[in-house]
Amino acid sequence: MAIEANSKQDPDSHNSSETDYGPPTRQELLAHYPARFTWPQLKAFINAGDLDLLKRDKALQHRYDVWSADVKKKHGSIVNYLLDYRLQWGKPDTLSLLPSELEEPEETATRVSQVSHVVPQYFTADIPFNSDLIYIMQNSWPYSVPFEVEHTVVWSRMPIFHPFLIPNAIDARIQQDGLWGFTGSDTPVEDLPSLESCLPALADWGVTIESIIRSPKGTSEEEEMVFHAGKEVDGFVKRRWRESEWETAWFVNPPRLQSIPELAHIHVLARKKSSEKLASQDT
Repeated sequence: MAIEANSKQDPDSHNSSETDYGPPTRQELLAHYPARFTWPQLKAFINAGDLDLLKRDKALQHRYDVWSADVKKKHGSIVNYLLDYRLQWGKPDTLSLLPSELEEPEETATRVSQVSHVVPQYFTADIPFNSDLIYIMQNSWPYSVPFEVEHTVVWSRMPIFHPFLIPNAIDARIQQDGLWGFTGSDTPVEDLPSLESCLPALADWGVTIESIIRSPKGTSEEEEMVFHAGKEVDGFVKRRWRESEWETAWFVNPPRLQSIPELAHIHVLARKKSSEKLASQDT
């Protein structure tokens, strides 16, 4: 069932004159919430199979908890806040305090959303970026990522987990682990740092190898099913973040980790390739 759009505005719940309150600016992130993880570590966490390894800085998490409590008092829930104010379906993100370096495609730069008369059964790779069925925004409360890594969220009024994409044979696995993938990378996943070598970075959260929740590797047929289950998201990410210019790690949290399960969404961690790397690709 599609989610209805709402165009009401509520700027007070997004901005505040108080310091250390509300969504942080990029300058605040750099000054007060420096990255706890490197890009290779983040990819290793995602590839490990337990998306709960991805963490927000503890001080930023506290700031979020204070802010979200006020938002819930005013709107009744975070979902209401998102639907009433934050999600501007089909339009470019003009509300974020963390602007993206991604050049806005022409179809969304016009700020005119494309009305969808037919709602697909599930999220597809070819959905227009300005479709009123999705909203692409910078995460106002990003995970602890390096300064050059952008944390984008793609919200969808269509389900991402759908029986057509997820056969019964892998449904329990997807419900526990979610989906993830990498684009634009020159480094194969086999060359990522080992999970064991990255665990010290998670010491403040009490993470141990024994506490990690992940499914064992499946048969070749099951692994192919998992790959197919993420093809639509992967295709969309490759369209939005061209592999010649961007490297990404994307994921869809499983239900057990979804803070807002009522609204389907995709997380994309994107790092723009250096000018040297871009130049080497052109030669």
